[in-house]
Amino acid sequence: MAQSKPKIVVLVSGSGSNLQALIDACENDKLDATIAAVFSNRKAAFGLERARNHSIPAEYFPYSPYRESGREAYDAALGHKVAEYGPDLIVLAGWMRIFTPTFLDKFTNRVINLHPALHGTYVGADGINWAYESFQKGEIEHGGCMVHYAIPEVDEGALIAETIVPMYKSDSPDDYAQRLHTAEHSLIVQATAMALSALEN
Repeated sequence: MAQSKPKIVVLVSGSGSNLQALIDACENDKLDATIAAVFSNRKAAFGLERARNHSIPAEYFPYSPYRESGREAYDAALGHKVAEYGPDLIVLAGWMRIFTPTFLDKFTNRVINLHPALHGTYVGADGINWAYESFQKGEIEHGGCMVHYAIPEVDEGALIAETIVPMYKSDSPDDYAQRLHTAEHSLIVQATAMALSALEN
């Protein structure tokens, strides 16, 4: 009997281009995994449509019903829903909410996050622009992106993999962003494979 592939759940807040990279890698056998479900905190996130286009369960899970009860209540409820899919790994691919230990402790060492800056630099949602501005001022020589284990401290978990992305003085912010996103698409597949392999050892 063939052994079942490890299952991942992907969380997105936007267009889902990195989700698409994972979907393509799974379908082309470049990633030995199955995407069990996709969740988004935003109803209009195109990532949900990408999932449905590939017959992957896609769930909208908004924060608004938990606004009064708070982040921990939201994280507990989302964690319960995610757990129903039995994921081996949870991939935050453009997920724009910060998790509390309520969620992370439910999936210890099984939540990884893609961040558009190198490890230890430019934490937070605006990392791309900060890196671009720093390069234009001559403060750094290049940019990059990384995947790390998610912890309560934003973008500070243990590094899994990172990629240096070149910058040029002639770059507009969009030029650099497009180059960075292309690098992210390869990196997220590589790092997901590495994190799954680490779970087996």
